[in-house]
Amino acid sequence: MVCARMNATSPPRTPRPGLRERKKIKTRQAIRRAAYRLFAERGYQATSVERIAEAAEVSLSTVFRYFPTKEDLVLTDEYDTLLAAGIRARPADEPMVESIRRVTVETLGEIAAQEGAELLQRIRLIRDVPAIRGRSAEQAARIAALISAALAERAGRPADDLELRVVSAAILAALQEAMLSWAAESPTAAPDALIALIDRSMDVLARGLTL
Repeated sequence: MVCARMNATSPPRTPRPGLRERKKIKTRQAIRRAAYRLFAERGYQATSVERIAEAAEVSLSTVFRYFPTKEDLVLTDEYDTLLAAGIRARPADEPMVESIRRVTVETLGEIAAQEGAELLQRIRLIRDVPAIRGRSAEQAARIAALISAALAERAGRPADDLELRVVSAAILAALQEAMLSWAAESPTAAPDALIALIDRSMDVLARGLTL
């Protein structure tokens, strides 16, 4: 049912990053993959940043240039800017929640299809490691600001508008709960399961936070 809803029209695709940004993304992904492999083998606490740099075949300074702290290896990604760009690309007259639904389903659905195991591991690390969970609050504030700025352009309001900040916070909370539920309920990194949970979470927002 989710796929039928999403494919009923042909929404604009999320804009693709430029060549320079794609090279940066490739480097970040290589470092993250090395880190996640080591986290799975040795555990998060037992894995040093020096060992991650060695496994990724980059210098320690390169790791820190992309990921200032060890926690950022789990929390930093390219998805936030893609989400903001996708919101800007949606039709201006489309209901806000529907725009968010389509962009998140498209973006996270593709990520889950291509890198599902890594995404699932990441969510479980955020859930299970207190240091990562603590730093995630800082990341959430930054992501909320990106979403607020994108929504502000659509609505013709300042990015620090209270109502926009409330909407952005609600969106992030809904996505977080959907992904945590996916990590808890899905024994495998099934993209359809994640899409269904995101869609269900967006339904809660669309009907005005009623049960």
